[in-house]
Amino acid sequence: MSMENQPLNTASFELGAYRPPSEAYSLLLRLTRNCPWNRCRFCGMYKGHKFELRSVADIKQDILTVAQIRQEIVELSRKPAYAGDIRKATAEVLGNPPDYVYQNVALWLYKGGQNVFLQDANSLVMRTPDLVEVLKFLKHNLPSINRVTSYCRAKTVALKKAEELKAIHEAGLTRLHIGLESGSDTVLKMIDKGVTAAEEIDGGKKVVASGISLSEYYLLGIGGKALWREHTLETARVLNAIDPDFIRVRTLSINESLLMWSDVENGAFVRTTDEEMMEELKLFIQNLDCHARFVSDHMGNLLQEVEGKLPDDKEKMLAVIARFQALSPEERQVYRIGRRSGYYNGLDDLKDPTRHQVVEGIIRQLSNGSGVVDEHIVYKMREAM
Repeated sequence: MSMENQPLNTASFELGAYRPPSEAYSLLLRLTRNCPWNRCRFCGMYKGHKFELRSVADIKQDILTVAQIRQEIVELSRKPAYAGDIRKATAEVLGNPPDYVYQNVALWLYKGGQNVFLQDANSLVMRTPDLVEVLKFLKHNLPSINRVTSYCRAKTVALKKAEELKAIHEAGLTRLHIGLESGSDTVLKMIDKGVTAAEEIDGGKKVVASGISLSEYYLLGIGGKALWREHTLETARVLNAIDPDFIRVRTLSINESLLMWSDVENGAFVRTTDEEMMEELKLFIQNLDCHARFVSDHMGNLLQEVEGKLPDDKEKMLAVIARFQALSPEERQVYRIGRRSGYYNGLDDLKDPTRHQVVEGIIRQLSNGSGVVDEHIVYKMREAM
């Protein structure tokens, strides 16, 4: 790495641990620490960590630090070795970043410097005037930004006034990610989500009316064997009422560290298999009557090909599920194990004889030669993704 023997200056700002997959190349800016609710029984992301609001002054200082790092990289790109090519300069920084904050800024610039994700779990819990002030400061000091996104709870936006959400949007917030999980009040109570289906609808509609783009998350399998149908139909009902811009699918994974694990151990919650989840996914899509873009952007999902724009692509998405269900029991197992072990990305990968042989070998090993892998082993594989 040349860098013309000129090391970058040291600077730092605070980063949280999490962001959605769709924000992989976004600048990360931490407005709050951890989760203000932090009681959901299926989630372990922030357990054991205290929620804190960061001060507006500290957040502004982080924005100024980002602007400083950006300017240093711009200045680097003007050196003869880079001839004004900022992508070349950022690529070089990414090859040997001084620290993780430079890496975040360099990656953001390399991808265009346009998107920002506000951390952590619920930025809108801030006082509206404070959030508006931060957003305006952000846009003023980093004018290349055109998309600003955040996680949020449905309960939080339900408690906001419509004019507050409009003010937040006008100040620069363009997209919200809300973990709906389920539209069933029974399921929501079981997982201690702290919100009702009516509040989910109210909050979602307020976001849509404000002009902020809305991504709602559907958690496949959270109803278990007992409530899967109620969970599916009620979630479709809630999303049809909201009509969000995006519906993003996630697959339930429960391990020993989560509060819900005790329900699994005592039999109160019985997990559904991958094949049962595909029946649930089919029923869910069949009952959606909205205009969202349906997105499966997580490695934990069995069939990431199930994506499209509703309602136009509904039959295309259902056809992917039907293709999986039409496989022989043996081939469905091969695909499931291939997917859960990281060898398969989609159904077409079943056609690859080399990978097929590898997955068959994994099945023989996991099944001790019986050819049938115990479902609890598959659960463990799912948890590891």
